[in-house]
Amino acid sequence: MAHRALRIIAAAALAGSVLTACTTEPATTRTTGKGSSDGKLVLGFAQVGAESGWRTANTKSVREAAEKAGITLKFSDAQQKQENQIKAIRTFIQQKVDVIAFSPVVESGWDTVLKEARNAGIPVILTDRAVDSQDTSLYRTFLGSDFVKEGQEAGKWLVKVYEGSSAPVNLVELQGTTGSAPANDRKAGFADVIKGDPKFKIVASQTGDFTRAKGKEVMQAFLKSHKDIDVLYAHNDDMALGAIQAIEEAGEKPGVDIKVISVDGIKDAFVAMREKKINVVVECNPLLGDQLMELAKKVAAGENVPRRVEVKEGVYTQDQAAAALPSRQY
Repeated sequence: MAHRALRIIAAAALAGSVLTACTTEPATTRTTGKGSSDGKLVLGFAQVGAESGWRTANTKSVREAAEKAGITLKFSDAQQKQENQIKAIRTFIQQKVDVIAFSPVVESGWDTVLKEARNAGIPVILTDRAVDSQDTSLYRTFLGSDFVKEGQEAGKWLVKVYEGSSAPVNLVELQGTTGSAPANDRKAGFADVIKGDPKFKIVASQTGDFTRAKGKEVMQAFLKSHKDIDVLYAHNDDMALGAIQAIEEAGEKPGVDIKVISVDGIKDAFVAMREKKINVVVECNPLLGDQLMELAKKVAAGENVPRRVEVKEGVYTQDQAAAALPSRQY
């Protein structure tokens, strides 16, 4: 546990340092279009997979933005396996693409392949998820969300709802893919906020792999093992929606008997909020395509870019869901 705590502290310190820092290493200018016969900039993108509605929207955003920007996109679906992403990145290197972007399945184990990309003179952009490498020269920038902040926002909502009450509050947690940045950070951020109040107790915490089916399966197990669950905290909407099915099949009312906190902001979650089945959703914006294409052009041209680029996000409650639903793009 001590090693885990030190790792979280170190990661938090690193994240804080890159929030305001800009690229300081000399940029390498590449002639665009090396991997394309038509001279267009070529972007190799290694996606995690299609485990959720959020991820599907993310992929669509990247594809559409590349076409609009006139960038040749070489796309790979890793099917949630790190070895597939590493293979895809090595293929991109062999194809001499201009820029590589990827959303890491997990945080660890990337140094070797990222050094291969650096040695080939190909800049790398991390999207959506970070890596835990101590050598930050292995990638040019990170584009995405602050997952720790998302967990903290979820915790703040919970603390406010139970403000003034001293009765015990039993929580269960559906974690994302084990070892992934959003799972690690959303868990840490949430825990950091609620740790100061002893009435909050996480009685069970298990991965649901960010999928609806697994979320339902794990929630069924939680309900069998714990008869006094007050709150569910799910690291993404798909797991929350699967868990809601399990709660209803158990004869309980989601959003009432068991409060539901989720992260992402897909349309189905807003529908569930409108139906009073989810209490609050912390937004995580998947529409990164346009920003990614802008960054790809800049790093390919040798321009300096911020070490971290974040997207704007909000927190939505049941009262806001109906009004916000028509404008949801994913």
